[in-house]
Amino acid sequence: MAIKKINTKKLLKDNTMLIALIAVMALFQILIISADKGSLLAPANISNLINQNAYVVILAVGMLLCILTGGNIDLSVGSTVCLVGAVAGVLTVKLGLNIYLTIAICILLGIGLGAWQGYFIAYMRIPAFIVTLSGMLLFRGLANVILNGMTISPFPSNYLRLFTSYLPGSDASDAFKLIFTMTIGIVACIFLIYSTLRGRSNKVSKGYDVDPMNFTLMKIALLSAVILWFASLLGRHKGLPVVLIWLSVIVAIYSYFTSKTTYGRHFYAMGGNEKAAVLSGIDTNKILFSAYTNMGFLSAIAALVCVARFNSATPSAGNAYELDAIGACFVGGASAYGGTGTIAGSIIGAILMGVLNNGMSILGIDANWQKAVKGLVLLAAVLFDVMSKKKQSAK
Repeated sequence: MAIKKINTKKLLKDNTMLIALIAVMALFQILIISADKGSLLAPANISNLINQNAYVVILAVGMLLCILTGGNIDLSVGSTVCLVGAVAGVLTVKLGLNIYLTIAICILLGIGLGAWQGYFIAYMRIPAFIVTLSGMLLFRGLANVILNGMTISPFPSNYLRLFTSYLPGSDASDAFKLIFTMTIGIVACIFLIYSTLRGRSNKVSKGYDVDPMNFTLMKIALLSAVILWFASLLGRHKGLPVVLIWLSVIVAIYSYFTSKTTYGRHFYAMGGNEKAAVLSGIDTNKILFSAYTNMGFLSAIAALVCVARFNSATPSAGNAYELDAIGACFVGGASAYGGTGTIAGSIIGAILMGVLNNGMSILGIDANWQKAVKGLVLLAAVLFDVMSKKKQSAK
């Protein structure tokens, strides 16, 4: 076992998007305060940021697995959200079906739609772009047929509570809300400390190189401070958003899956070199099929979250959601060629896109200019990836 020397240049390169996120947040904070329009980091604004961008995080997690397989994308996720939301509206509002049965049906529908596309992509080897473009048109058309061009609302309150409520509840005092969220934050910090130190200890026992202990402790201290600060902001508003719990569970499961499981690493192997992966005994057809089936599953989850947030199922739901998800992955460091990317990076990308939307909206910037800025950010992220690849191949 050896203690690694901290390579500042590599450290900055590995955390480029995180640094960019901090810089963008600081810039908007200064601009918003200067314009006397409140604060980007106001407790209510942070809570709204979570609720408004929950679907981006969920879809970005699924989109990353598709991208990992070789730069493939799914253009149909927005239409899947619309179709699943339409079915949820009919079953829950019009037919009065039990909400848990509705959720189960909607999730199975999402899995079915993903598997439908996954079959043609993985086993028929039709390009993912064509199949998902077809799905985008097909699913949106079916959603409009089901809704008949009308909006279905409102959803029952017991359904809305599953995705739009706050803990410990609206009846709790402000002091108790703050104590509750800070307690959650402290528990999260304890878990962070335990998992980080245990991971370092495991690497030491296996003879791997590890970061210096003082660097590890500094990283823990910074992350813990951010967690506690974030918890205090939520506690000073309405408390802990329930949707944040859903997001935390999804991110934790998929982070573990992609980094700690053999099957999860197969996605990276396929994206790195599919022929080599096949020769290594990896069933790449199965990997590709599971990526799109999973994307359908997460699209259904996103649909359930979205209809709860808007309290309605509409024909325009999910419009351009696929672009938000794809953008979040590429901005978060996923390679356009596949084989590279992390769940954490995609989350950072989703937050960055959300901060851009939120910050520009607070400043009153025209929606068309907002799209232009997001387009330039996406281009810059992909350009950075391409240039990095060229540098590596030149060495």
